[in-house]
Amino acid sequence: MKLVYFTHSLASCWNHGNAHFLRGVLSELIARGHDVRVYEPAGAWSLENLLADNGEAGLDAYRAAYPELSSQTFAPDADLTELVDGADVVIVHEWNAHDLVAALGKLRRDGARFTLLFHDTHHRAVSAPEEMRAYDLDGYDGVLAFGEALSRVYRDWGWGDRVWTWHEAADTRRFFPVDGEHRDGLVWIGNWGDGERTAEIENYLLAPARDAGLPLDIYGVRYPDDGKAMLAAYGARYHGWAPNAAAPALFARALATVHVPRRYYTTILPGIPTIRVFEALACGLPLASAPWDDAEHLFRPGTDFLFAQTPAEMTRILRDLRHDAALRASLAAAGLDTIRARHTCAHRVDELLAILAQLDAPSHSRSIPA
Repeated sequence: MKLVYFTHSLASCWNHGNAHFLRGVLSELIARGHDVRVYEPAGAWSLENLLADNGEAGLDAYRAAYPELSSQTFAPDADLTELVDGADVVIVHEWNAHDLVAALGKLRRDGARFTLLFHDTHHRAVSAPEEMRAYDLDGYDGVLAFGEALSRVYRDWGWGDRVWTWHEAADTRRFFPVDGEHRDGLVWIGNWGDGERTAEIENYLLAPARDAGLPLDIYGVRYPDDGKAMLAAYGARYHGWAPNAAAPALFARALATVHVPRRYYTTILPGIPTIRVFEALACGLPLASAPWDDAEHLFRPGTDFLFAQTPAEMTRILRDLRHDAALRASLAAAGLDTIRARHTCAHRVDELLAILAQLDAPSHSRSIPA
């Protein structure tokens, strides 16, 4: 199979978490012998920011961890017919220009023989529906949505049985337990969140870590000055951006981590965890979570990780994790078992191939929903 994927960026994970999952899935497809081509727009915002902050050295970790992966940039006036020549499958991520999405759909409508899918990994379908409805998906064969709640939105928009829930997962070729010589404190890898979880970061991460007596190291980007001041006031050490490929080594230094979901994933799009949950558990790192609804039963709350329903409960959980080595070991083993059984990029490739087989069935119409 020849698969072409249009992403915002494969090379950069600077404020671009979809790159984590995409790298793992494409690496798995290549390992299985598929022909994979990746295109990203010239001047991609994520890549430009990574280079501005870190220079070319900012790409070293990605290049070292994924030598089999590469991408090509394309200009706005590129001949898309050439880019998708010979493709069996074309997947387009939602962080792409509306014109590109529409032009690929037109190629499909005009008789191109590839299967064309739209991949949505964001909350804009509910937070900015007018922006998502502006994408012209006429000609697309279906939608891959990264949570069942998001799939229901597309079904309400008329996609019926042509939307599939395709969760993120851990790239277990790179994310696996690493023995740390000395583990201490908490590590949190995440971006500030554009105001979508400011109170949650303070109430479920910063204050409980301080009150539990656990040193806290934070990595991420787009922290405003007042955000950095908040971190400093609680004694957290802010380190700036870290490449995703470096995360397993950072996890290996810590006793535990905390999941702080954005507000949309605790309210109108329940059941969608951040990819850091998959990655941390794959690395055998004990995890405590702020409130969210595991509506799709992806995990075993209380066994794979611990839920805190209040800030006071989070403080208690972090104290327990600090002092109870047996509890940490139990959570690490259980979480790792669940990832390996259900949530690896290999599982997601199996799911994708099953979806593609289903689309080959003649009962699936390729007309746009009303």
